[in-house]
Amino acid sequence: MDTQNIIELDDLAKAKVVQMILDKKTEEALQGLSTYYKVYPPQIVVGTIKGKRRTVYAVYVQGERKIYCINSDIFYNPFVILHEFYHHIRTTGGIHKGSEKHANRYAKGFIESYNKTIESIINHNLKKHI
Repeated sequence: MDTQNIIELDDLAKAKVVQMILDKKTEEALQGLSTYYKVYPPQIVVGTIKGKRRTVYAVYVQGERKIYCINSDIFYNPFVILHEFYHHIRTTGGIHKGSEKHANRYAKGFIESYNKTIESIINHNLKKHI
């Protein structure tokens, strides 16, 4: 897997992933993304790991292929989940972990696509009713 594949999803697909996470379908969203990237989906659990309990909202543990979320609110936070999923696809694809900056950019791209899609839907509906 090369890094170019990481940004090929279109705005609507990214918006759907964000909406699924907001709708508390986080595992389903990660399954879909994993299928897209042709990697095994990570496990995702509420819990902490030693040394990270108070310093992060979530962490991806490569050896376990698991995302640990500090609480159930984080489990449904699209930015945090997609940030950690980025680390998963980078390591599962045989590529180094990737920087925090790249993980943030990946997650931010999904959020921006979601916001753009919602804005487009609202504007379309407003034009129909005005």
